[in-house]
Amino acid sequence: MKQQITITLAFVLGMTAHTAFAQDNAEISDHMSRSGFVLENGLQIPAFDPAKGRKLFASKGCVVCHSVNGIGGEDAPEFAAEYMDDPMNAFDFAAKMWRGAPAMIAMQEDEMGGQIELTGDELAAIIAFVHDTDEQAKFSQADIPHDIEEMMHGGGDHGMEPEAEVHQEDAGDTGHSEGNN
Repeated sequence: MKQQITITLAFVLGMTAHTAFAQDNAEISDHMSRSGFVLENGLQIPAFDPAKGRKLFASKGCVVCHSVNGIGGEDAPEFAAEYMDDPMNAFDFAAKMWRGAPAMIAMQEDEMGGQIELTGDELAAIIAFVHDTDEQAKFSQADIPHDIEEMMHGGGDHGMEPEAEVHQEDAGDTGHSEGNN
């Protein structure tokens, strides 16, 4: 009987410790997902919040050139989570952005009138959104602010169509006719 009580007590204590550890782990995980964490060497890893990333993808203007769920621009790659590497290295994603930065900045200046400014936390959130099928399923036209939507549809002074017309006019003023090439 004493052995059975000891085994039962050990089991109950073990389950209590396991439950407490799981709750602590869940709280730590939840806190880390909201605020990131710091490694032993002092490097801070930002939070990867896909819900925040969904809002930023629209409000920062990424959606002007990139699309999710068929919503957004067609000038740059579609960001469908289902086609992303699994697991995805967030630093590789950022490195691809870095390599494409000159072209992206030129398009941002042309389409939006200036470069998109992102903090590390904002970039981490957008990367999380790009890789999260559940959060992408929530993305809709309603997420896009009015001013960004106008840019997507050629509104404002920063659309590509007026510039294309200027280039055609400039080309027509060169004095070259089609038959003199």
